[in-house]
Amino acid sequence: MSVTPPDVTLGIVGGGQLGRMVGEAASPLGVETIVLDPTPDCPAAPPAADQIVADFDDQSAVRSLAERVDILTLEIELADPDALTAVGEATGTPIHPTPDDLRMTRDKFKEKRTLDAAGIPVPPYEAVDSAADLRSAFDKLGSPLMLKARTGGYDGRGNAVVESVSAAEAAFGSLSGFLAEELVDFERELSVIGAQGAHERRTYPVGENVHEEEILRETLVPARTAASRRDRAEGVAQEVLEVLDGRGVFGVELFETGSGEILVNEIAPRPHNSGHYTIEGSVTSQFEQHVRAVLGLPLGSTRLREPTAMANVLGDGTQSRSVALSGVESLLSMDGVNFHWYGKREVRPLRKLGHVTVTGPDLSSNRKLAVRARETLRFAGGDD
Repeated sequence: MSVTPPDVTLGIVGGGQLGRMVGEAASPLGVETIVLDPTPDCPAAPPAADQIVADFDDQSAVRSLAERVDILTLEIELADPDALTAVGEATGTPIHPTPDDLRMTRDKFKEKRTLDAAGIPVPPYEAVDSAADLRSAFDKLGSPLMLKARTGGYDGRGNAVVESVSAAEAAFGSLSGFLAEELVDFERELSVIGAQGAHERRTYPVGENVHEEEILRETLVPARTAASRRDRAEGVAQEVLEVLDGRGVFGVELFETGSGEILVNEIAPRPHNSGHYTIEGSVTSQFEQHVRAVLGLPLGSTRLREPTAMANVLGDGTQSRSVALSGVESLLSMDGVNFHWYGKREVRPLRKLGHVTVTGPDLSSNRKLAVRARETLRFAGGDD
């Protein structure tokens, strides 16, 4: 089933910056959006026709949203897949990505097991629900290992490198509901944005991601690695898309080892932070592509226009506070710099508040300019 604009309404569960940029991309296609988010006047509200203020797992509110739209999608994994299933069955509103996609990707153990069963390379892993399970994981995977909460973690939250059961208990307390992974000695962190439409799949060029404190700081495209390794990464991402049921854009996070092995780290069933560069850097942005895909429309070109660097703008300090952003005029005076501000009213440490993108023939120069532009911004006021 495809839904053809104009006069199509897309419902979005989640009202953060991803929903905002999906809404901005939907409008030129003649598609109206309605968002559901617990924060009044959330970042996705300005481009939307309306906002329902409710929790992501409020089944009654999600049903109200579904009854007002032609297609339902999501921009956050905190949505409840069981509630979405019930809403879809009750209203007949198509949901993409599907609740089954969300159910699998939001549980890191289920995700790894699904990929492993499909023959897709992943780091060695074990489920952990007790101290005894963790001891067994150390025996099988070695020490130290990566311990991840099976659900609810993001941007490094819920993850820790641990060397002993006592260290894990100190970090997390109860050891129920975790995934243990062999600690990967990777050379680079990569990602591929993949799009799955009604009758076709497409992938974007491989991006290289630079993290600090497990938070994405920069994405560089194309990744600075051998073409053969980029080809392998795109191939693995295509394999990942094949195990997913629904339509939409998916972020496939990958490890590249020193020997050239490509391993899947995680899947995001939505547009991905490392794909923000596509707004200026690609023929079709990941956000327009998501709208096309969930509506069953033809997918757009994923061709990279020029080498592109993206730098995240993150909150500073040690506590939440309301502040004013300064330095914008200096940033906007820089030729070739594209600035996106997400409209969040509160600065929190390491919170994603915006991003800067630079395109041009030389990737190294693009990166330097993007970082320099980001560093002109300051948060003024508030107590810290």
